[in-house]
Amino acid sequence: MQVLERKLSPDVTPFPNPTLGAQLCRRISRDFTPRWNQQWGGKFMLHGRTPDSNAIRLDGNDYLSVTGHPHIVHAQVEALRKEQEFVVQSGVFHLNQHPTHTLEMALAGWVGKDDGFICQSGYAANVGLLQAIADAQTPVYLDTLAHASLWEGAHAARAPAFSFRHNDPVHLARVIAKNGPGIVVVDSVYSTTGAICPLTEIVEVAEQNGCMILVDESHSLGTHGPKGAGLCAELGLTGRVHFITASLAKAFAGRAGFFTAPAHMRYYILCSSFPNIFSSSLLPHEIAGLAATLEVIRNSDDARARLHAHTRRLRSTLSELGYPIHQGSQQIIALEVGLECDTMVLRDRLEERNVFSSMFCAPATSSKRAMMRLTLNAGLMDSELDHVEAVAREIAPIVKPWDWPIARRARAGQEA
Repeated sequence: MQVLERKLSPDVTPFPNPTLGAQLCRRISRDFTPRWNQQWGGKFMLHGRTPDSNAIRLDGNDYLSVTGHPHIVHAQVEALRKEQEFVVQSGVFHLNQHPTHTLEMALAGWVGKDDGFICQSGYAANVGLLQAIADAQTPVYLDTLAHASLWEGAHAARAPAFSFRHNDPVHLARVIAKNGPGIVVVDSVYSTTGAICPLTEIVEVAEQNGCMILVDESHSLGTHGPKGAGLCAELGLTGRVHFITASLAKAFAGRAGFFTAPAHMRYYILCSSFPNIFSSSLLPHEIAGLAATLEVIRNSDDARARLHAHTRRLRSTLSELGYPIHQGSQQIIALEVGLECDTMVLRDRLEERNVFSSMFCAPATSSKRAMMRLTLNAGLMDSELDHVEAVAREIAPIVKPWDWPIARRARAGQEA
């Protein structure tokens, strides 16, 4: 098994590592070492160049550019200065007068629900909710591109998990007919491709088959709907959706997750959701910052308009240049190259020209569908978009996006 060198502080003398178990060593040698040596060339695939102050950053999730907003920073600083008597403990011990519960109710009211729960992350929110509402007798139906945390939530619940084809309500109906009523799970906007869910049709299938429905609004909360209340609110579906979840590390640019549940379920959730029970709650300055961010986001219609305008512009340009981005439509733009080694080439060509985006590979994608993910934000200037478009135009003859597997599949589908 290959040993990777790590630089340690000169005053640190590490203890020798004990021998690892044989099964773990075999698994690393089988599943990771060939990938490291052959696909990645002996360096971590996700780490490219270090961006400088002139870099155009399309690798974050702060869609409305709220980081550093003075209202948010002031709220965080005031909480750090004044909150001297807080107790670090599990959120299940918080009384209803606690600032965390005040924020939970504000978020729930914003999206049109009567109660909600703050968690340590979007991952914890999805796992904790599904673990509380599903069990071994509850089929969970997940879109094939549903976030990994949703699949893990079904696993945590010991629930039978069934996939249905991406954004395919007809196939969902067939799978439910075969396995019975349960919980339908979708993302409103999919995190790898920027595809938007046909949510009205999905809700109708769920209702016709006696299923509950969970919608992960991580990439639409703040960016879609009235005052940013999400895609469910935009489509008028809030009253027909049982549960809404979201990471607050996207438009909120914080460190937390959130999910809704009917108010009569509050104490059941507090007794059943393991991430809520067995993890400490967020700190006061984090809660204060998120509460201030909610106020900022509700009043960010101009930023939402800029974000959607940037999205339309860059998607149009990339499509005209031959980049196959037809699988999505929102502020997340997937440049799906295919093999990891080829995706590294695209990453390097972009970064050489000061455009930085995020590389996605297995397990975030299937093994031969690696991609560079460009995430847009409201703060991008026209000159920065000009540069991104110029770079895309310059490198197109080098990376040949029209020859990527996804482009060939799309042409084959059109010809069929």
